[in-house]
Amino acid sequence: MQDRLRGQWVLITGASSGFGAAAARAFGAVGARLLLGARRLQRLEQVAAEARAAGAPEAHAHVLDVTKTDSVEAFFAWVRDRLGAGRAHPEPLHVLINNAGGALGLDPVAEGKDSDWETMLQTNVLGLLRVTRAALPLMLGHPGGVILNIGSVAGHEAYEGGAAYCAAKAGERQITRALRLELCGTGLRVCSLDPGMAETEFSLVRFKGDAERARKVYEGLQPLTAEDVAEAMVWIASRPPHVCIDEMIIKPTAQASVHKIHRQC
Repeated sequence: MQDRLRGQWVLITGASSGFGAAAARAFGAVGARLLLGARRLQRLEQVAAEARAAGAPEAHAHVLDVTKTDSVEAFFAWVRDRLGAGRAHPEPLHVLINNAGGALGLDPVAEGKDSDWETMLQTNVLGLLRVTRAALPLMLGHPGGVILNIGSVAGHEAYEGGAAYCAAKAGERQITRALRLELCGTGLRVCSLDPGMAETEFSLVRFKGDAERARKVYEGLQPLTAEDVAEAMVWIASRPPHVCIDEMIIKPTAQASVHKIHRQC
């Protein structure tokens, strides 16, 4: 069924590393054409080259900061050009993957920092809304398209020190649900993929470059990889047009819940 994606346009935000970069390679491997956005353009262009090497017939990169409306608007002006906005029959955007996000800090509310809270809500919530608003005109009228939002188990379970991030990912989950209601009857599918512990740059970013503290998060267990999550993305996006995977939670076997993790000593 992955042949359904061959030649389709797939847009991925936060594509310079982690889940987004792995998704670019995975969708490229099944023949999708890619539109990639992230803040780190040099790294993004490297990912685009990796996606082409994996099999993508086209993979284009453009800077994107989802926390800034003008950046989102400039990015989508570029996207419209790639889709042939000046032609009589421009191509649709088939798959939107809202992946840009992340966590900052692990402070309790009493010690939390405005800058961390604001960044998490801007990227995970407002960024998701901005990008989706801009993408919808390119998808409506073309049944079978997929909006795939990358959430987290943090949107299902709260944990100490994670108030703002858990709130942000709960927000992503509710935005996904609202969109599903708003788009009912259009033929567009809206999905949420919610990973548990996955070893990417996530913890390194959360702990602001403290590599030792980030390493300890995954100590004693085999976490998910970015490739595991990307494989799930491709599976969700390649379902037949009448099938919508509303929500998928994916966790390493060693993780039963946010608070229940088996570690090998």
